Amino acid sequence: MTTSASAGTSSRNSQRSWVPEFLLLSAIWGASFLFMRMGATEFGPFPTAGVRVTLAALVLFPVMLHRREWPALRKHWKPVLLAGVINSAIPFALFAWAVMHITTGLTSILNATVPLFGALVAWVWLGERIQRLRWLGLALGFVGVALLAWRAPGGAGMKSANALWAIAACLGASICYAIAANYAKRYLVGVPPLTSTTGSLIGASLCLAIPTILNWPDQMPSLRAWGAVAAIAVLCTGIAYILYFRLIASAGPSQAVAVTFLAPAFAVMYGTVFLHETVTLWMLGCAVIIVCGTMLSTGLIGPRKR
Repeated sequence: MTTSASAGTSSRNSQRSWVPEFLLLSAIWGASFLFMRMGATEFGPFPTAGVRVTLAALVLFPVMLHRREWPALRKHWKPVLLAGVINSAIPFALFAWAVMHITTGLTSILNATVPLFGALVAWVWLGERIQRLRWLGLALGFVGVALLAWRAPGGAGMKSANALWAIAACLGASICYAIAANYAKRYLVGVPPLTSTTGSLIGASLCLAIPTILNWPDQMPSLRAWGAVAAIAVLCTGIAYILYFRLIASAGPSQAVAVTFLAPAFAVMYGTVFLHETVTLWMLGCAVIIVCGTMLSTGLIGPRKR
């Protein structure tokens, strides 16, 4: 009995060991929207995205070499670099533009639709079956997005037209993430995650190099802006991806994906505390609808299999 109880306690402790890293990753990714706003207001969207991916690539590249994954990148460099355009270059630039026109909290809520679009793209592109309950989740999620866009809450002094375009930019970025995830399922199977991430960041850096140079601000950004971009690159991209891989290994993919649902809570809190953004009941209600729809559409909630 003692041995059994001890084994059960050890098992529970093992299951809970990933919780601190889960919370830490959610907090870090939630902060990315705050840092994006702080950087983009001085750098502009393209330089913010360009500096972000370049610095992040510089952080992860030595780690990849240390793990002796260079041969894997050299073998799969074409699909990996293309993944960087879809998964990093385009969405990072879109989000950097969006946070200049809507609140960081709203941006993070819209980012939570990635799994929702992922299920839809998998159905259209890869032919994955979607059961009735998951269809209900898709419909519920898109209703939440439509209701959120209907009110189009921007920030202080932001015009509703710009807010609508910013919401569209966020949804476009989320679709890019969804396409990239399914692209990886089809073309990057067997490629080590760190290799594909580092290589994709290199691809994104190459893609954004010219737009970054052409749109570089006339006035040198402040140390505050440089610090924000460095934080989003090193902390929210480089270190966060390493934590994400560890979380997948220790907790599993389903729990790792759930970070998407908790990160907006941190983002809303950061925006309220540091940027004095207003959080409305309408936003929170729509966020609940979107998250519930996303969890249904991805199968994270539903009838248990016996």
